[in-house]
Amino acid sequence: MYIKNIRELKQNIRARSKKFRSAIPPEKKTQLDRQLHNRLYSLREYSAADVILIYVSKPIEVDTIAVISAALEKGKRVAVPRCIPETRGMEFYEITSIDELKPGSFGVLEPVPGCSCPLRPYRRALCVVPGLSFDSSGYRLGYGKGYYDRFLAGFHGATVGLCYSGCVRWNLPHGYYDRPVDVLVTERYIRRNSVCAGR
Repeated sequence: MYIKNIRELKQNIRARSKKFRSAIPPEKKTQLDRQLHNRLYSLREYSAADVILIYVSKPIEVDTIAVISAALEKGKRVAVPRCIPETRGMEFYEITSIDELKPGSFGVLEPVPGCSCPLRPYRRALCVVPGLSFDSSGYRLGYGKGYYDRFLAGFHGATVGLCYSGCVRWNLPHGYYDRPVDVLVTERYIRRNSVCAGR
């Protein structure tokens, strides 16, 4: 029963977060995204990173296509994920243009194997982690598929979450092995995870 209640809680939070994001007027979303982008670009982790590992945003998410374009213009290497549904695994492929992406798993733009190359190892990389909601400690609530949880278990670089402040909660349910992001960025503030600050 406890597990069932946790699942129901997560489903309710996901639904509320999706509803909040869907209700943001397009012009307001553009403004919020710009504020989020500027805060991201101001991070020392972003400046120090040679490689940006970043998801390609869905319409209700903080726009990352602009971040990808800006990083490429700045001379940073950019890699985006390709999901492997059979194994629930995920690989990052380096790209040089958004035009290299095609709709893949779950309708999200993904790199095409053969046209892009897998990126390994992830040295001097900053990983921008998706989430429908984040909490004050940097824990995230994703879409429930677990792709990023599996990837982050073996990733040792810096992580950042982008989230509208209206979707940030004080506390989210999380497991023992869940990894919080090092930095949470919203349109209003930057919050660093004190547990990860010394890394």
